[in-house]
Formats: sequence, structure tokens, C-alpha cells
Amino acid sequence: MATMYDVPADDLIEALAEDLADRLDEPDWGEFAKSGVDRELPPEQEDFWATRAASLLRKVADRGPVGVERLSTEYGGGKNGSNRYQVAPDKRADGSRNLIRTILQQLEEKDLVETAEGEGRRITAEGRSLLDDTAGTVLEDLDRPELERYA
Repeated sequence: MATMYDVPADDLIEALAEDLADRLDEPDWGEFAKSGVDRELPPEQEDFWATRAASLLRKVADRGPVGVERLSTEYGGGKNGSNRYQVAPDKRADGSRNLIRTILQQLEEKDLVETAEGEGRRITAEGRSLLDDTAGTVLEDLDRPELERYA
């Protein structure tokens, strides 16, 4: 039985995003919202909402229980110091908490994530099962000899 740790994260997130695209609905404001303070424009990916949801589900499973604050730190980046000459060094900026919170609430409605009182969010048995099943199908589809020992 393959787990989420047995396959590369990129391939797992891509396959999981295809499945979550059918389950989750992007809100009306989703295509116009920036993914963080350090960004100038909204994401250009067509399936950004599903990809971010898949990434969040994997992070909650890996690091859970985890809160919105810590997740926004992980999805943050560097914001330029000065606009005109960019003389000041970059400063740390967090990712969009509203975006993360909304996706986590949608995952909670689908019973993939649950709230642990005072600790943050953690993955449910159904969410773990979805991750492991997706990892199994990704492992079968991968043509990489170094991963054959996990099959």
C-alpha cells in the first residue's frame, strides 16, 4: 500500500488537484484575489484553486494539526523593500489567510479535514484514504525505476 510519502509531492498534488477540481467550487472572488501581499497580480493558473487545495490537504496531513497562521507563513514570500530603487532588502510577507481559510472550510465540508479545538486543523480518515489511494494510482503511473521498490 503506497502512502503520500512514497511518491513525489509534485505528482501527488497534480493528481489530487484533478480529483478535487470536481469536489470544490471556486468562489466568485477567487479568480481576482492575490495569493499573498508580496504578489502583484492574481495567479494565472487555470486550476489554481484545486492545486492550492491539494497542496493544503497534503500539508495538513503531513504537519497537522496546523493552523491558518502557520500555513500562511509557509505560502508566503519576500516583499520588495523599496519600490523606486529597491535599495532596502526584502521583507518577509505571509500568504493570503482568507484564501487558505476558505479552502480549509471547503475541505471541512467534504469531511477531508477536521478542526481540532485549540490546535488547528488535522486530516480525517477519509482524507487520509483519499491521499493514499491517489498516491497508489500515481505510483502505478510513474515510470521511474528508483520508485519500483514501493509498488
